[in-house]
Amino acid sequence: MKTLAITLLLGLGFVLTGCGNSSKSGNINGNWTASLTGNQVLAFTTSLAATGSAGTLTVNNLHFSTNSPCFVSGETASGTFALSGDFNGNVSGQFRMSVLSGNPGGNTLTLTGTVNNNNSISGNWTLAGSSGCTGSGQFTMTRM
Repeated sequence: MKTLAITLLLGLGFVLTGCGNSSKSGNINGNWTASLTGNQVLAFTTSLAATGSAGTLTVNNLHFSTNSPCFVSGETASGTFALSGDFNGNVSGQFRMSVLSGNPGGNTLTLTGTVNNNNSISGNWTLAGSSGCTGSGQFTMTRM
């Protein structure tokens, strides 16, 4: 009986060790930095939080670190995501985020991409709006 108890405890220890700390993240929540390249160069930081069960994102603390007349102040953002993965923290899925400028031009930045299992999101972006605030390219977001 003692041998069975010790065996069970050792087995439980091995299982818990396998579920231990990992550099892979099982969700999208956290602080992110984004770099956009193309015919406009933009960069921003933000905080993303999954809300509800429908894949809705709450976007907070959005701050553009590039000097662009397209996004000066008062931006609002929203997003969606769909994740899939396994119990080892291997997560992937679809990502979409829209940023509406507070500027009178009503510039809209749309990011569409893939959530990767290495704490990054990558894909394409488009910018539509007032004169000089249009463009497209690729983006990468990384968890800070």
